[in-house]
Amino acid sequence: MRTTDLIQLKPGRFVLDQCQDCGHVFQNPRLSPEGLNFYYRDFYDGLGEEATAKLFQGRGSIKRFQASARAMRRLARPGRWLDVGTSQGHFCEAAKEVLPAMVFDGLDNSEGVERAVTEGRISRSYRGFFVDLVDEMAEQYDVVSMFHYLEHTLDPKLELAAAWTALRPGGHLIIEVPDPESAYGRLLGRWWVPWLQPQHLNIMPIANLCRELEEQGFTVMSTDRREPHIPADLVCATWFLLTRILPPDDAPWLPERPRFASRLLRVLLVLAAAPFLLTAWIADQLLAPLVRRTRLSNAYRVIARRN
Repeated sequence: MRTTDLIQLKPGRFVLDQCQDCGHVFQNPRLSPEGLNFYYRDFYDGLGEEATAKLFQGRGSIKRFQASARAMRRLARPGRWLDVGTSQGHFCEAAKEVLPAMVFDGLDNSEGVERAVTEGRISRSYRGFFVDLVDEMAEQYDVVSMFHYLEHTLDPKLELAAAWTALRPGGHLIIEVPDPESAYGRLLGRWWVPWLQPQHLNIMPIANLCRELEEQGFTVMSTDRREPHIPADLVCATWFLLTRILPPDDAPWLPERPRFASRLLRVLLVLAAAPFLLTAWIADQLLAPLVRRTRLSNAYRVIARRN
């Protein structure tokens, strides 16, 4: 599949290939470290910081975060939890209400993780790459979480090995990732938001992930394709299609700044399209109970115990 940056509209074209043997989906050719830095810049931090905070502090996100925490409540004893790819720590803040006896730390490569400490969402921050920092946290954690993190990584196998190192024996790893076997991915094609190019480098079928976990010294405790579904497929696809006709937004990576008339036209077109976006969002919410029971579900969860 060939696509472009549908979120920030930065320049470039990207290709997703799929292994015909195992179904693993991967970016090919993969971006260089410099390229990744360019496309992540102003995505979660900088110009994108406010939008990210609003998204993660929204009612739907909080509800989803707390559902993920409840999935661990029966398995995890009170102790220390490391959220890998925590961004600004909003999952940890929401999870404290479900697991008040748990101490939450966070790891991320962005500056938001440091702000999460000062704002009280996490107890300790690690800034950098998990595989580089894991030796200093060996066997310190009872739970390691990776919520929509693994698909962003260069080598998911190394990330799983790092999780094994960070966990105490008997500790648990909880992972949620997009499902490349979702029927929505085929129906919506390049407009399906979980493909998220160029940030998503590896998107793995559930069987592949479970097999790799077993090979790395974990026991898979449960899998779930229902609860992790995020009901936003139709509204995001509608927005992506709308951006095809909208004048460009004002962004520093554009070759020139849009003129006032162009910016005004964009606002008017967005207002005109608001009923279509609202209709798509309502459809996502109304269909969610049915979608969760079918192969349209767009994400899955795996919980595994370190042997």
